[in-house]
Amino acid sequence: MTGAPWIAALAALFLWWFSTGAILVAVRMADRRGARARRAVTLAGLPLLALGAWGIHVTQGQTGPGGAYWAFLSALAVWGWIELSFMTGAITGPNTYACPRGLPEWERFIRAWGTIAYHEMLLAAVLIAIWLHGHDAANSVAPWTFTILYFARISAKLNLYFGVPRINTEFIPEALSHLASHFRVQRLNWLFPVSVTALSLATACWLERLVAAPTPGAATGFALLAALTALALLEHWLMVLPLPDAKLWRWMLPAPRPATTTRHPEEPHGI
Repeated sequence: MTGAPWIAALAALFLWWFSTGAILVAVRMADRRGARARRAVTLAGLPLLALGAWGIHVTQGQTGPGGAYWAFLSALAVWGWIELSFMTGAITGPNTYACPRGLPEWERFIRAWGTIAYHEMLLAAVLIAIWLHGHDAANSVAPWTFTILYFARISAKLNLYFGVPRINTEFIPEALSHLASHFRVQRLNWLFPVSVTALSLATACWLERLVAAPTPGAATGFALLAALTALALLEHWLMVLPLPDAKLWRWMLPAPRPATTTRHPEEPHGI
């Protein structure tokens, strides 16, 4: 039953929503208690990183539906801890200052890169390590899951930098309050149609492989990857479409601590 593609797609949707919400809740609660709590939350999440790395290793030879699910979950666990370390401000970049207005584009880009440099280098290193370890594995769900997350995230960040109509800064944590000043609100940018076209083609590719999958395990894996890629595509469109996506998580979050920093005054979508 768990090998049914529609169940795998629903599972990917739920895991995306739940894992995002869990990180937001942990970071919001830590923000209410200060910098020491943010460090504690990051350290407390290390077992999740270890379990994810172990899961990626042990599922390499598992070709059934269960192996696909565990590989998917393991990749999400590794990704989730890295995102948690970013949201708490533990692994970000050397630049922690807001971006002044009126800078030349080259300086604006360097400043924006400086806000996320260490985080991006860690993600790239983990991606390379996962592929080096499992490039010839029978079960490649974990490497592909991390790859989709990685390139979708880079695309989203670049689109926020170049400019999109809707930028939701509601869930930016206190440690990253300077980040919003590096976003740009404008009608559209040249990268957006490239991003949505690439993600649409990738989704279609996974669906084509799902239809032709020779085994239930392969079908489950392709369904998970197709659903994840489709969600990445949806997240890109939410930078343009006026939909209240923040309501998916707002109801479950504790109230933020009263702000003590000045936010970028532009119209607020999720990072």
